[in-house]
Amino acid sequence: MTPLPVAETPVTGPQASGLRRAVLALDQGSQSSRACIIDQDRSVLAEAQVPIQTLRGAGGEIEHDAEEIIASLRSAATMAIAQARRREPGLLLTAAGLATQRATLVCFDRAGEALSAAISWQDRRNAAWLASFGAHAERVRALTGLPLSPHYGVGKMHWCLQQLPAVQQAQRLGTLQIAPLSAWLVARLTGGAARVDPSNASRTLLWDSSTYDWSAELLALFGIDPAWLPACSATRADYGTLRLDAADEGIALRAVTGDQAAIPFALGAPDSRAIYINLGTGAFIQRPLTLRPADPAPLLGSVLALEQGTSGTLGTAWYCLEGSVNGAGSAIEAFASQQRVDPAALWPQLEQLPDTLPLPLYVNGIGGLGSPYWRAAQPSYFIGEGSLLERFAAVVESIVVLLAINFDCMRRWGDEPARVLVSGGLSRSDWLCRRLAACLDVPVLRTAQEATVLGVAALAAPQLLGPAASPSPQRFEPQRSSAAARDAITARRVRLEQRLRDSA
Repeated sequence: MTPLPVAETPVTGPQASGLRRAVLALDQGSQSSRACIIDQDRSVLAEAQVPIQTLRGAGGEIEHDAEEIIASLRSAATMAIAQARRREPGLLLTAAGLATQRATLVCFDRAGEALSAAISWQDRRNAAWLASFGAHAERVRALTGLPLSPHYGVGKMHWCLQQLPAVQQAQRLGTLQIAPLSAWLVARLTGGAARVDPSNASRTLLWDSSTYDWSAELLALFGIDPAWLPACSATRADYGTLRLDAADEGIALRAVTGDQAAIPFALGAPDSRAIYINLGTGAFIQRPLTLRPADPAPLLGSVLALEQGTSGTLGTAWYCLEGSVNGAGSAIEAFASQQRVDPAALWPQLEQLPDTLPLPLYVNGIGGLGSPYWRAAQPSYFIGEGSLLERFAAVVESIVVLLAINFDCMRRWGDEPARVLVSGGLSRSDWLCRRLAACLDVPVLRTAQEATVLGVAALAAPQLLGPAASPSPQRFEPQRSSAAARDAITARRVRLEQRLRDSA
């Protein structure tokens, strides 16, 4: 396997004088905006993180203030750059990359003013409207690789068109733009036109992953005017120059992608023998592919990256099979909120639990059931009794079980997976990683927590970033758990999987 092809560009001017060079990696997520300065050794020279609010409505709406997102990104980037240059006064920032939460949507006018909130990927508003297209679900999946899910953008687009007067006014004036969050951020951070990358465009249910463009058929089906949408671009392209503040000299924005799509590039070229799991607010499991999966069901056929071809055409692509567990960090937060406990105090206590302890089961429907079930609504509840710690362990184990179900679906494509690479905040738990290795029966390697920013930095400046640093990721072998413990985990998985099937 090789990475996407990159044209070699000679280094001249200040870059050739021995100055230390680095990349600005921006990661805009559900809970915060983060900026990291990544050097040629893939080391994080500096980082800054600015939290953002999540606004929740009585009807289950989940959104963010779009202007707060812009301000938080600028603030995080400015702080990270200042921190890095205090350490390295002559530091040269050669490029920037941007990764965003996918399927989050913003409506705005052509001047860049937001006309809506940033409606979160977690938001399922307009689910009933989208369900009315059920007869077209197979065709939608054939074109996009995705199921007909309210988590994706088109249902949110239709809701905005029907419910928001500012959007309706812009529509009448011919100034309306509706786009994934990434495209709006590109416009606002560079002052240029909105442009959308493949990873984020594909999460609208309007993008054809075989032609790398908006689908005329799907636009007509859902009643979306193509004039409202931004132009499609390659993952690596000249997106413009970041203007973070009045004194900033500008940094070329060279790559834009989705937060999860960046992860397989964090350690070099994506590996089709590996499964990548990122454990954040949701948990996402991916298997890279060099060919577009013709029938990914019940998983997703996602786009990792698309390279610019010759003469301005779009060319080589990396695809992946992807599964999602909607309730990962959000399930932990929901449990902690209901029980009025601090999860930080519970994580280390998990190590005290015997591996063979008969835990209760937790049916994890936080945020709805993702793959392979695709149920927008699923009640969450415990089966069996247990202490506070045992019920917390059951919530964590439910994430492991849902990942294992997706892992088994991925085994049908290509060779048997040789290992699993995990990243994200929840991967800090040894208990979770051991459970995952025991449940999957393959080695689990805990990689850098900064997988998203390392991946987007590698996409933005592939000639600058060398191979991944040599220290080996921490490895969790299935055999570290006793045979009795593995049998107990397997038995609970079988019971939980049966309950999920029966509740369909």
